Amino acid sequence: MLKVVNINLPLDYTKEYIKKVITERLKVCDDEVKNVILDKREIIKETPLYFKETFLVELNEEKEKKLALTMRKKGVSLFEEKPFTVPKSRLEKRPVVIGFGPAGIFSALVLAESGACPIILERGPETEKRMALVREFSESGKLNPEGNIQFGEGGAGAFSDGKLKVGYKDGIKRKILQDFVDAGASDTILYLEKPHVGSDVLHKVIVNLRQKIISLGGEVHFDSKVKDIDIKNGEVCGVIYEKNGKDFKIDCDRVILATGHSARDTYGLLYEKGIEMEAKGFGVGVRIEHKQEVIDEIEFGDKEYAKILGAADYKMVTHLKNSRSLYTFCMCPGGYVVPAASEEGGICTNGMSEFLRDGENANTALLVSVTPDDFPSSHPLAGIDYQREIEKKAFEVAGGDYSAPVIRLEDFMEERESCAFGKVLPTYRPNTKFVSPDKYLPHYVVESLREGLKDMCEYKAGYYCPDAIITGPETRTTSPVRIKRDTKGECPKVRGLFPVGEGAGYAGGIISSAFDAIVVTLEVLNEEN
Repeated sequence: MLKVVNINLPLDYTKEYIKKVITERLKVCDDEVKNVILDKREIIKETPLYFKETFLVELNEEKEKKLALTMRKKGVSLFEEKPFTVPKSRLEKRPVVIGFGPAGIFSALVLAESGACPIILERGPETEKRMALVREFSESGKLNPEGNIQFGEGGAGAFSDGKLKVGYKDGIKRKILQDFVDAGASDTILYLEKPHVGSDVLHKVIVNLRQKIISLGGEVHFDSKVKDIDIKNGEVCGVIYEKNGKDFKIDCDRVILATGHSARDTYGLLYEKGIEMEAKGFGVGVRIEHKQEVIDEIEFGDKEYAKILGAADYKMVTHLKNSRSLYTFCMCPGGYVVPAASEEGGICTNGMSEFLRDGENANTALLVSVTPDDFPSSHPLAGIDYQREIEKKAFEVAGGDYSAPVIRLEDFMEERESCAFGKVLPTYRPNTKFVSPDKYLPHYVVESLREGLKDMCEYKAGYYCPDAIITGPETRTTSPVRIKRDTKGECPKVRGLFPVGEGAGYAGGIISSAFDAIVVTLEVLNEEN
């Protein structure tokens, strides 16, 4: 096939029109084109708006080779990507996967496809039970530390809009996207520049992926919390987990550690066992909510475009005089700010959208970069202490009942407390309380937020809305820890232990976590026993 890039198209183009454009670009006859596949779509925010698209075009093989040579300067090349293949497992014992978020799911899926019959241990509940617990927390403020937005089937990504940051699509990423589509996601994720599944759809997709893993010989255990990893003579020889108050042991020699970024007790267990780790930087801050129609007008020039293109998103970063950066993260068009606490006595937030992104507000995290130099000590787990301190302060100043501290944008910039909402109402549940970030975030984070917001409001005309709502804190952006591993993904001093994904400190999001897990899992399958 040929890859044809940079085709500019009006928003209302038809299939007939695109075929005409492609035949004219390639200078071929209509009947020579066997197939046309949309590979990438980008919205160009100029006046008027238009699509810039990439297509895969199938012609006669000889014709493809000729055109690839003669038209390479015109954005035409051979598409020669090799299909992803899973090697047959040679493992003597069933591998164990700890965690069933994006990394755990795709590691388990590849292992199951290889015939390795993995055993998956997830500390939280299955999707249906998990959703009920999350709903109960949002409605009543009753937190279940083992079943929440951080823990349970699908991991933290299951409540995040299901954004898929893809970038260059190699064989592994194409597999991930196709697996999502086969499990029920919209096929638009195969070509959109910024694809998303939607949290409502993602819950169904995850269940279907689980069922596929089981159909291929995998075994999934929910509400099964790992208590210990048995290591003897520098080698993994078993995993001990607790379920329904009883301890169980699995004899194994390969463990994929896919715990996610909030399994703080697991980090503690690994530290006690001498697993090499180091603290790493991340971002902390707040979430800001605007009316979605305001963002649509800012980004599209006319909010009516949202009827064609869907709710608009945005991304910004500004580098500050204090050598820090303020950047947007996990932008959720038409979404909701959700309670993401997993420990009693602490508050943290996240953002979520459903597939249609039809909520009244848009929200995004506003994050200030922090480094290990900001942490209270040089301990490898000091970043966790840093997060906890912020979460604890926010909980206390907001009343100690899982209400989130909020403030109007104008009041925050003017350094005063809010006393009433304006045109924008917060979406966070169970409740909110007017409290300035000055009372729960480090002073340098607050100063960076104010300085950075001035830059952002100057850069993006219309972004400064006095009634926009700031809700905090946002602390669980990515792992505060990196578990060291060698070039094959294995812990240097423990044979058979493979940390993967965001929790291991090597990824940041659904696609990158799944990708990292698959790469390491292939090393597990290809290694000599």
